[in-house]
Amino acid sequence: MKNKAGTKRTISIIILLVLIAFGLWIWKYLTPYRPADNAESAMVSEGGVIVDKNDNWISFEPALTTGPAIIFYPGGLIEAEAYSTLAKRIAATGHTVYIAQMPLNLAVTKVDAAEEIIRVHPNLSFVLGGHSLGGVMASRFAAEHPDQLEGVFFLASYPDEKGSLKGTTLAVLSVLGTEDQVIDKGSYREGRTYLPDNTVYYSVDGGNHAQFGSYGPQKGDGEATISEDEQQNRTVRALQDWLGNLR
Repeated sequence: MKNKAGTKRTISIIILLVLIAFGLWIWKYLTPYRPADNAESAMVSEGGVIVDKNDNWISFEPALTTGPAIIFYPGGLIEAEAYSTLAKRIAATGHTVYIAQMPLNLAVTKVDAAEEIIRVHPNLSFVLGGHSLGGVMASRFAAEHPDQLEGVFFLASYPDEKGSLKGTTLAVLSVLGTEDQVIDKGSYREGRTYLPDNTVYYSVDGGNHAQFGSYGPQKGDGEATISEDEQQNRTVRALQDWLGNLR
């Protein structure tokens, strides 16, 4: 009887240790990048941009709109608020921005996040885009719902085969930093084959992967030779030029 009790106790301890190890693995690999201080500050309504947040998205609405609204999918394991600085800069140019909030901070868990935003705002026209994994998932939604969008943009991202936009008439913008060491270059090159011939490519000289958002350095990334502000300002100008050609 004692041996059986000891065996059961040993098995229980092993199971407990496995659960602890699994929990630590989950914590390590699913801990998201949090917004930096400047991103937290950008969550305040000011400068003619009203910031609002609900369970599904964060909106940045300018006093005067001059073009289509923008739906934005965050990168993998990056909290939505980390893109508030970029979103506010875009909104200041006259475009309402909706940052989708993803379960577990992974766009793959809610590819259709844009659908509800579009449904709730029937009088608006939209472009959809995203950063890194967010861009991949945005392209998948766009490939299935091209009639609901005017265009798609990628920040340090690309479409995969499921998100091929090759056969659509959507306008497309692809923005990439020259110092980006996170993006898989082979997948990026393959992704270009899934883009239409009218795709606009813009290179941010000196920019890296992480500075499209405001969440600090990202593991494996290259060192940017320009500031985060400069990288985001150049990105906003590229978006402005591209959006201007949609009218």
